[in-house]
Amino acid sequence: LLIHSTYSQQENHAQLMHIETTADLIIYYPQYSNIDLACGQMPQKTDNDVLFCCEAAFTGELLKEFKHSNIAGHHVSGGIFYRGYKCKPNTGGFVFYNNQWKFLLHNYADELRAAADNGGMGFGQNMIIYDGKTQPSFHKLKSRFEYRALCEYRGKLCVGDSKEVVSYATFISSLEKIGVTHALYLDMGRGWNHSWYRDNDGKVVEIHPKTHNYTTNWLVF
Repeated sequence: LLIHSTYSQQENHAQLMHIETTADLIIYYPQYSNIDLACGQMPQKTDNDVLFCCEAAFTGELLKEFKHSNIAGHHVSGGIFYRGYKCKPNTGGFVFYNNQWKFLLHNYADELRAAADNGGMGFGQNMIIYDGKTQPSFHKLKSRFEYRALCEYRGKLCVGDSKEVVSYATFISSLEKIGVTHALYLDMGRGWNHSWYRDNDGKVVEIHPKTHNYTTNWLVF
């Protein structure tokens, strides 16, 4: 397995982002101090505290006005618990509170409440890999697109993107090959994939362009 790493070597710049590339993936490691779920409005690129943001949970309908009930699954944003709509593909979840993150399989309602009680965040999504074991797929394996997952890899939290358009089966295989411990699907698709990060010079790098205003929630480091 060939992995290429990119770090900033300039003494005057804090390490904001570490990026690794494999044959099939681009892996982003934001050097975060906090994680949240922004809802309703994407964080501004002028907010220098934001290191990385991308779509997290699925969105139900193409509504002109934001509603928490249009986010797939119950979720926690800024320490507040909100009810979303029931979504069958949500077989897992993710929470961050008390400076700790957890990947959760199946029943994660109690952890969402704990995240809210402790001023954290959390959301539901489809679990791709849990504790090193690949889970049943909700998506057609032959469907081709650029895919993304929130991952635990070598004990660290990261976001893994496919380098190019691939089948969903190929994306899963690429995560398996490098030995990802956990992988939770992150919503993608034209417009839903709009995302950006801040490089080690503090400059914003756009990963995918913005094409619509229907996105409802963002994972924010």
